[in-house]
Amino acid sequence: MIMDIFGNFSALIGEKRKRKVFLSEESDFQYQDVTLEGQSRIEETQTSRLSIYLKLIILIIFIAIGSKLFYLQVINASKSFNLAEGNRIRPRSILSSRGVITDSKGVWLARNKPSFALGVYPSDLPRKKTEREDLLNKISALAKISKDEIKQKIEANGEFSIDLTILKANLPREEALILEEEVAGLPGVVISKRAIREYKSDSGLAHIMGYTGIISSDELAKNPNYLMSEEFGKAGIEKYYQTELRGDPGIEQVEVDSRGRIIQVLKDFNNLQPVGGNNLVLNIDYDLQQKMTEKLVSGIQSAGPEVNSGVAVAINPQTGAVLGMVSVPFYDNNIFQGEINKSEYKRLLEDPSLPLLNRATMGTYPPGSIIKIVTAAAGLQEGIITKNTSIETPQEIVIGEWKFPDWKYHAGMSNVTRAIAESNNIFFYAVGGGWDKIKGLGPDVLRNYLSTFGFGAKSGVDLSSEASGLVPGPEWKKNYKGENWYLGDTYHVAIGQGDLLVTPIQMVKALSAVANGGRLLRPQILKEITDVDGNVVRNYSTEVERDNFISAENISIVQQGMREAVLYGSGRILADLPVSSAAKTGTAQFFNNQKTHAWFECYAPYENPEIALVVLVEGGGGGYEVASPIAHEILQWHFSR
Repeated sequence: MIMDIFGNFSALIGEKRKRKVFLSEESDFQYQDVTLEGQSRIEETQTSRLSIYLKLIILIIFIAIGSKLFYLQVINASKSFNLAEGNRIRPRSILSSRGVITDSKGVWLARNKPSFALGVYPSDLPRKKTEREDLLNKISALAKISKDEIKQKIEANGEFSIDLTILKANLPREEALILEEEVAGLPGVVISKRAIREYKSDSGLAHIMGYTGIISSDELAKNPNYLMSEEFGKAGIEKYYQTELRGDPGIEQVEVDSRGRIIQVLKDFNNLQPVGGNNLVLNIDYDLQQKMTEKLVSGIQSAGPEVNSGVAVAINPQTGAVLGMVSVPFYDNNIFQGEINKSEYKRLLEDPSLPLLNRATMGTYPPGSIIKIVTAAAGLQEGIITKNTSIETPQEIVIGEWKFPDWKYHAGMSNVTRAIAESNNIFFYAVGGGWDKIKGLGPDVLRNYLSTFGFGAKSGVDLSSEASGLVPGPEWKKNYKGENWYLGDTYHVAIGQGDLLVTPIQMVKALSAVANGGRLLRPQILKEITDVDGNVVRNYSTEVERDNFISAENISIVQQGMREAVLYGSGRILADLPVSSAAKTGTAQFFNNQKTHAWFECYAPYENPEIALVVLVEGGGGGYEVASPIAHEILQWHFSR
C-alpha cells in the first residue's frame, strides 16, 4: 500500500513538470511567460507538502501497529498466556475406587486389586493422517492388537476425546513393564495403572455378585456422564447397585510437549480428587453360603450321574433378608475381569448345564406338592374348608375317562393338617377344583391366591435378572394354547403341576409369609450402604408387600400341618434337629412326566422362625429322598455352630 502511495505522488510531480500552456490558434506555439525560477519554486512547494503527507501516513501506520502490539502483549497478556498454556496442558480423568462388598459379618466378597492396561488418549494422538497411521501401526505391532480393533475403540470413545481408551486390559506385570519401556515417547500412549475386581469365587457367589467390565458403547450412550475407561456392573449386585458402588471420578492437569508426551503432572492446578464409591454390606452369611454350597453339591452328586444342577435359598422370614443363595453349577466370575478369558467364556456358554444361569431367580419349575401350603391357606381363607373338614381319600379320583392319582393311599379320614403332613393329593384336588363334599376354589380364585402369595410376578429381590414364572388360568390357556380350561387343569395347579411355574426365590418368599404369620416380604440381599470411612449411609429395612391377606388363625393351621410333617409325615428327617421345625416335601413331574424335580421347604425354629429354606434338585427324584437330606444337613450345621 505504501508503494502505491509513493507511485501516485511521483506521477503527480511528473505531470506538473510537463504542464504546458497553449496560446491562441493565430500565435505560434509558445510557452507561457513563466520564468524557470518561478516554476521551480512552485514544484518545491508541492513536493514539500506531499512529503509531509507521506510522513504523516507512515506515522499513523506505526502508531496503529504499536497500539495492537501493546494490546496483545500488555493488556491481553493473561488471555494470551492461557491460550498458550492450553496448547501444552491437558486434563486427565482419574478413575474413582469402586466400593467394596462384604457379607453381614464383614468378610470381603468383592474388592479391588491393582492391574495394568495399555491405553491411549485420543486427544494427544497425531493430527496428521500419515503420522497417526504410523503410530497405530507401532501400537498394533507392540501390543499384538489389530489396527482395525484399535481404530474401532478410539472411534467409540471419540477421536479427540480426553478420556483414556483402553486397548488391552489386565496386562501381566512383566508384559506391562516391557510395554511401558517400548511405548515411552509415543504421543498419547500410556500404561495405565488401574483397579479391577477380585471376587471370592467359591460357594456359588458369582450368581449373587455378578461381575464388572469396561463400559460398552450402549451402556455409555445410556450413561453419558461416565468415562469410556470405567468399569461398569454387568450382572448381579455389581449391576443392580452400580450407582452406589461407582463413586465420582476426578481430574488432574498434566503438561505435555508439542507431540503430546507427558512432561509432568501439575500439582494444585485446578485438580479434582476422585471420591471412592460406597461400600455394600450384604445380608449374606458367607459361612452359611459355604455350607449350603457344600451340602447341595454333595446331595446332587449322590442323586446320580445324570443329575448335575440344583438350588438352595435361605431367608430370614421375619425380615426378608437373604442369608444364602446357591445355584449349581456355578462359575468363577474372576474370568470376566480385565481381558475376558475367551476360551473359558466359550466353554461356559456351550456347557449344556448352563452354569451362567442363576437358577434361584431365573429358573422356572413346576413346584409340585410344596405349593400345597398356598392351596391350603386359600381354601381356609375362602371358607372352602376348615381345620375340621375331613374326607376319606381314595387312591385316585376318576372324572369320566380321566384319572387323577395320589402318590400313595392314605387310610382313614384326612383333614387339612394331615393332608399337608402326608402330602395328600386327593385332598388338595378337592380343595382346588372340588370333589366329594368339598366345593373347591375354582381356577380363578386359586389363581388369585397364587398371585397374592407372589407367584406370576418377580419377587423383587435386588438382582439385575429375574423371571416371573407362570400362574395359568382359563384366559391364559385360551390365548396361548387355543384350548379350553378343564377341571383337570385346576386339579393339577392345586398340587403344583400342569402349567404352573415358579422360581425358587418366589417359593421361599411365599414360605416366609407362612412362617412369619402372613406377611409377604420383599427378599433383600443388601443390608446397608457405608461410605469410604465406614459410616452408614443407608439402612435397608423390612419391606412388607402385603399383610393380613390370610388371617392369623388360618396361617396357624397351615403352620401346624407343616409341623406335623416333621413329627410324623414326609418331613420327619428334621425331627432330630436341636430346634423345632416345620417342613413340606415336593416331587414335581416334568419332561412329559418321565422325570421329577426334588423339592423341600422348611423353617426353624417353629415357634419363632429365623431361617426359611428351600432346596431343589433338578431331575433328582423324590423330595423326601433327595432334597430333604440336604436341608437337614444345612440346618443341623446352622443350629449347631
